[in-house]
Amino acid sequence: MDNGTIVHVDYELYNAENGDLLETTLESIAKEQEMHQEGRTYTPLTTVVGAGQLIEGFEESLMEAEVSKEYDIVIEPSKAYGDKDTSLIETINQDKLMRAVQDPKSLYIGASVEIGGRNGTLTLAAAGRYRVDFNHPLAGRSLRYKYTIVKVIEDRAEKIAALLKSNTGHDDFEVEFEGDDVSITVPQAMLFDTNAAMMKFRVVSVLRDATNVAKVSFVEVHEARVAAAEGDEHDCEDPDCGHESHSHGEEE
Repeated sequence: MDNGTIVHVDYELYNAENGDLLETTLESIAKEQEMHQEGRTYTPLTTVVGAGQLIEGFEESLMEAEVSKEYDIVIEPSKAYGDKDTSLIETINQDKLMRAVQDPKSLYIGASVEIGGRNGTLTLAAAGRYRVDFNHPLAGRSLRYKYTIVKVIEDRAEKIAALLKSNTGHDDFEVEFEGDDVSITVPQAMLFDTNAAMMKFRVVSVLRDATNVAKVSFVEVHEARVAAAEGDEHDCEDPDCGHESHSHGEEE
């Protein structure tokens, strides 16, 4: 794979030390390992090879990989999430922890907690004192990846659609080109996403780095409200009710 190649990858991620499945893109494997998540859509990972989106060991393996070939690799902590840093393991008194946690019932060994803007894992509770590990949950672990590159994306529009979905979690974007400029119509579901503005800012950078587009325009289409039908029990009192649909573009 060349730097900048956009690929779809199916993978299984295991704790190499005990064999536990940690994550997978394959629904059949999730069911087999009794880790299936209802409501989740299992699809291959979309990534830009060499862009630093993945851990170092996985990136290095992808650079040497071939399409449709199965790989089974073990990655040491130094090329995964690093060795565990003991300075990031802290003992916190009960009062400080309770001020940071909204629901005390959510506290249990292995629970995720946020204290002072840092995310950690509760590892010990004894005599009113709690030990919180602020290392990455996979720090210090060797990881086993079983993976296959299922597709290399070549088409420009397909590249952009794949990057939009992987960076926003939303689907159904409409993409149009005029030379190297691209116009992206935002799906209705994203209009109500509180993180939409930050997503669009990130997407512009990703698209320019991965596809060499020039101007990026986002188009939001707000559908018309439907007026109450004649004979309904109540009239529409909204002054905008029945107003024609409108759109506006945001250019980056």
